[in-house]
Amino acid sequence: MLTRKKAGYIIVLINIRRKYDMKKFKRVLAVLISALLVAAAFAGCSNSGEKEPADEKTANVAILQFMPHSSLDNCTEGVIKALDAAGIGHHLEIGSSGSAVADCQSYAEKMAVSDYDMIIAVATPAAISAFSAVKSASSSIPVVFCAVSDPIEAGIVESLEAPGNNCTGTADAIDLKGQVALIKALQPEIEKLGVLYTTSEPNSISQIRTLEAECNAVGIELITQGITDATELASASASLIPKVDALTNLTDNNVVDNMGVFLQQAEEANIPVYGSEIEQVKKGCLASASLDYVALGEQTGKMAVDILNGANPAATPVLTVMDSFTVINTDIASKLGITIPDSLNDAEKITTTSAEAE
Repeated sequence: MLTRKKAGYIIVLINIRRKYDMKKFKRVLAVLISALLVAAAFAGCSNSGEKEPADEKTANVAILQFMPHSSLDNCTEGVIKALDAAGIGHHLEIGSSGSAVADCQSYAEKMAVSDYDMIIAVATPAAISAFSAVKSASSSIPVVFCAVSDPIEAGIVESLEAPGNNCTGTADAIDLKGQVALIKALQPEIEKLGVLYTTSEPNSISQIRTLEAECNAVGIELITQGITDATELASASASLIPKVDALTNLTDNNVVDNMGVFLQQAEEANIPVYGSEIEQVKKGCLASASLDYVALGEQTGKMAVDILNGANPAATPVLTVMDSFTVINTDIASKLGITIPDSLNDAEKITTTSAEAE
């Protein structure tokens, strides 16, 4: 193609040819060609340090964590590990403890209309916010959730096998059968077990139904105490603790995030609190049939990578993780005068002191 620049060179050459005889013309032409080659070489050198534009756009993912507490922090750690391994960019937002629901709604609305390829939501309230925001914005970006115990109850999938929406992820099905068996092993004479829960959290409602069935099967009465938000926790636990022989936690975010409130009350009443995962045992719960939340997050991240590479989220089954391991805080057992039976010799043993040193 004859460009304006090339045409200019031709006109210059024609004028030179007219001005000089053939011998001089050839000499001038050689000088011009040499000059052009040198200029081209310098141009190539000046551009050598510039980054070539990528053939493909690097994926960029928004991560929305409901609030800062150890279980969810571990989930996010695993998610980021998987994304980093795949070379996928990510941006993290975490709701504040006192305003997590409102924060998540606000963050999700912004993420849904921003230039992200996906939203990864950690915990049920974050997943609900992300799913609703994407739907309201009529956006096509997928939502992948992590640590949602009952995504059907939460209203974000149609079924575990075929989610049906532009949304799938991993479910942390807490091992409630194993938890009740652990409680019974450590407290064979237990009669009443208490649980605190947030009335608006779908995970907790679903887990209480399962927990009640497991308790009934071994002759334990389950006594529940609901709260609407964290401000009610101190009075609720103060009311519940005198009625029970132990407390057990679910994966309720409000309760777990403010666990110190009732741990102190339970210690004063000399009754144990059982955690729903290892980080809670490190902080003063007696024991737990625990999930590995870093591993759960990593599995979620790998699922997200598959979807970014073309897998259909609507047809990607929800991955339910149920494998648990037993962990016991020997410091707390000693304080409470609880003997660890031989049947739990293989359990992971930790102390509050060693956990604080990590």
